[in-house]
Amino acid sequence: MQGIELISHYFPDLTPAQRAHFSALGDLYAHWNERVNLVSRKDFEHLYERHILHSLGIAKVHAFAHGTHIVDVGTGGGFPGIPLAIMFPKSQFHCIDGIGKKIAAVQGVIEGLGLKNATAEQVRSEDHKLKYNFIVSRAVTTLPEFIKATKHLVPSTKQALGKQKQPMRSGLLYLKGGELADELRPLRYSIRVTELRDVFTEEFFLTKKVVEVGL
Repeated sequence: MQGIELISHYFPDLTPAQRAHFSALGDLYAHWNERVNLVSRKDFEHLYERHILHSLGIAKVHAFAHGTHIVDVGTGGGFPGIPLAIMFPKSQFHCIDGIGKKIAAVQGVIEGLGLKNATAEQVRSEDHKLKYNFIVSRAVTTLPEFIKATKHLVPSTKQALGKQKQPMRSGLLYLKGGELADELRPLRYSIRVTELRDVFTEEFFLTKKVVEVGL
């Protein structure tokens, strides 16, 4: 499966507006990727699987409540922020990155979709001062380093994450791959890891995970 069919397979309850937005992403990213290297050229044919569906792994773990404010740190090409903004139209997403040309392209995708709940800004997380309910990101660096650079963006709740799937009130949702034991061991936060191979059947997701951290 490719394109909107792949997204619809895992999210069968999409509204017509959501389907239209996800369908439009292919052409929009093709347009902007010719101008700014958002997705490697050899990887672009896998845009929907490796970037859009991967971003939506977070949606399989956490449903953002209406009015929630989320910051996507190190957004790059707008992942996971833009797919999540489509999935949760009643939540507000702010995509930040230190590279201006990438933020210009992300803003172009947002405007091309007509998304009203997504914005983009060139700023490093260390220099950003606003507060959000949640941080989302895709493997910018190791978890200890990432948390150190971003934890000031959410209020400290020290929320415990039990084995039950109760939703976090605030914290970090981090898309990461590979073996995480060494990264997680020094952290003194409540952590829950979801294996995306249990959610999506594509081989790409065999080692991919969503890490929830109650900051």
